[in-house]
Amino acid sequence: MPSNDRRRAAVLGSPIAHSLSPVLHRAAYAELGLAHWTYDRFEIDEQALPGFVDGLDSSWAGLSLTMPLKRVVIPLLDSVSETASSVEAVNTVVFTEEGRRTGDNTDIPGMIAALRERGVEKVESAAVLGAGATASSALAALSEVCAGPVTAYVRSAERGREMLGWGERLGVDVRTADWARADEALHAPLVIATTPAGTTDALTGAVPERPGTLFDVLYEPWPTALAAAWTARGGSVVGGLDLLVHQAVLQVELMTGRVPAPLAAMRRAGEAALAAR
Repeated sequence: MPSNDRRRAAVLGSPIAHSLSPVLHRAAYAELGLAHWTYDRFEIDEQALPGFVDGLDSSWAGLSLTMPLKRVVIPLLDSVSETASSVEAVNTVVFTEEGRRTGDNTDIPGMIAALRERGVEKVESAAVLGAGATASSALAALSEVCAGPVTAYVRSAERGREMLGWGERLGVDVRTADWARADEALHAPLVIATTPAGTTDALTGAVPERPGTLFDVLYEPWPTALAAAWTARGGSVVGGLDLLVHQAVLQVELMTGRVPAPLAAMRRAGEAALAAR
């Protein structure tokens, strides 16, 4: 395809107004000299997704998907990567020159890359706070990072069964514990917090004197109360912006074919956008 042909990409979801994806992808295009590429955001729910995808023309290179679309998009695709299949979640759609729709998941390798950037290659055990969609991606990442058991702290027996099921599927030794004991999680060498804003605030007083690594998937507001308390104790913190940037880097590479994508420029753009909010 000629380099001056217009190429389009976008992030879809509901709600979507808060998304930093346009900032990150546009920064990458600018750094890579892709002046003919555009990246937008569209408020799309489950019902609107099939019609939107069917209406795209050949100028479209790819889509980023956030909640609630990561699972419902799968039947609309021609193929899905092994990574995305493992958690039944697609956050990236790439349109090939032949018109095929291919699905992938960059959240999982993005998590692994964000941890490795902070020196976390392997841990003997880990804890996951929460049991939602992000928690299953965390388990998939931990299948590469954690050599031993992972304890998931959950609010209900049903959520616990879901996490045990994901562990079995992903080959992770998952144990479950009641959320009332979540303060115990903070003693693990790696803690991944996948809960909504404010959920872990009550745990700040339980941060140990010598904490390991906290991976808090939130990026706004930042730092979370738990991340701030963790840093104050001298622990290492990986944040939601780290995850967002690393998964976006992989999306840019998949959609544009340009490797490597400009990680540093994308992170600077994301930090500036958050600071301006």
